[in-house]
This record gives sequence, structure tokens and C-alpha cells, in this order.
Amino acid sequence: MALDENWFSEPCETCGSAFSLKVVSKLHEEQTAFQKIEIFETEKFGNLMTIDGFVMLTTRDNFVYHEMMAHPVLYSHPQPDNVVIIGGGDCGTLREVLKHPQVKSALQIDIDKRVTRLSEKYFPELCESNDDPRAQLQFDDGIKWVKEADATSIDIIIVDSTDPIGPAEGLFSEPFYRDSHRALGNGGLIVQQSESPLFHTESIIKPMHDAMRCAGFADVATIHFPVCSYPSGWWTASIARKHGKINFTREQDALNKAFKTLYYNTAIHRACFATPEFLRARIT
Repeated sequence: MALDENWFSEPCETCGSAFSLKVVSKLHEEQTAFQKIEIFETEKFGNLMTIDGFVMLTTRDNFVYHEMMAHPVLYSHPQPDNVVIIGGGDCGTLREVLKHPQVKSALQIDIDKRVTRLSEKYFPELCESNDDPRAQLQFDDGIKWVKEADATSIDIIIVDSTDPIGPAEGLFSEPFYRDSHRALGNGGLIVQQSESPLFHTESIIKPMHDAMRCAGFADVATIHFPVCSYPSGWWTASIARKHGKINFTREQDALNKAFKTLYYNTAIHRACFATPEFLRARIT
């Protein structure tokens, strides 16, 4: 990370690229027990949160990521009663999950309480469902929690994590997927952010598919969506189903949804599962 002449820049050294935002001011900076968190006011993208120098979210484009981490997987499950979010401390994914009236409980487990407390201050719109009676916020080690969860007790696990470094590294591993497989019910699904197919196919997406299959998941797919402020602007999440094929189980519910979205709709749902040829050749 570099902050030079009022610009925040996040370089991707291995890819020979960088993303920059013009900064008005730094609003907050602190080193927690787990990571360094900074909040900036930017000129065109609203507030910006970074962790250890990496962009986590901006006011302007976070809606695409949060909607796509929640709605495709929820509408792919026949009855998503119990949802667990690992990470997701900014609470944007939790907000999207709780738009679904079918959800009876949504437990968010993030290791660092400060991410949530700072989001409540600087991104309050993402935290508007934190007081929903179905929501529970727990600040703990998500890997340990899933390992100790009761078998077949969860319908959907959403892994809304940082990059596979530091506290999040273990979330990208076969042992974690095995524990998730055991904790999920028969129709259970897990979704995890899997970064850019242009930059991370060999380092993240393919190993994730392989590890999920080795952990016992019957079907794995990667969905695609744009996020301007993430490396390359092209982002993914990978979904795995415990038994059977991933399918658009509740398409009619999606067509008739009573809540508003800015990006997600049924056409986006169907299209996001399409796999580009270069990626198909590497992950199948």
C-alpha cells in the first residue's frame, strides 16, 4: 500500500497492476490484535476501508459484492433456515441475508470486533440489520467454531473473508471444508469469495475447487461479478453443494422477491454461473 499525493494505491506486485483512489482525508487508523484497519474518505467512492493495506470495501461499489455473496447461494437452497457467515465483519452480507424472510437465524462470526464497530460508524447503512432478532454477532475464530459445530446443523455457510493471508489463511484449506461439509445439512451449500480469475485462477480458484471436492462436496461452481475496487475489477465466489447438483432451486421466489437489490436479479443469477473458456479448461 502507498499513500502518495492524496492517492491510496493497492499494488498487485505479482500481476503488475495497481488500483488507486483519490483520498480526501484519513478518518481512522488502528492496529488491532489481528490486523491494521484504516478508513479513508475518498473523492468519488465514498468511504474506503482497508485491512493490512488491501481494499475491503468502498461505499460506492460494495453492493455488488454483498448481494452476490448472499442471493445466489440463498436462492440455490430449497429452505435456507439457518445461515452462518464466517468473517463479514462489515455486516453487508448479513444485511443481504436477512432480506430473505425464509431465513430464521443468521449467525455472523468474525474474529475482529473492531471491523464491525468501525463499520457501524463509517458504513452504517451496511449495519442496519444488526438489530434484527434473527441476527447474532459473535466475535470468535470462525475456523474453530465450524470445527465444533453440530453435524448437519447449518443450511448455508458464507465465507466472507479477506485474502488467504493472516487470520483468513485457514479458511482456504481442505480441513476447513471437511468441517464445513460435516456441519452442513443434506442440501447444504457453502460459498466463499475466490478472488479474480484473471489473477488468481491457479493460486486460489483451482486449489479451492480441488479442496472442496476432496472434502466431499458433490458439486462446485464459480460465479462471476464485477467489483471495481478489487484487483482486475473481475471477482468471483465459489459455491459447493454437499449432495447433488447446484441449481436455481427457488427461481420463482427470486422473481417475486419483495426486497430491492441494486445488482442481483434472476437474469444475473443465471448468467453469473457461466464459465469462461479459459477458466473451464483449468478447473475441470
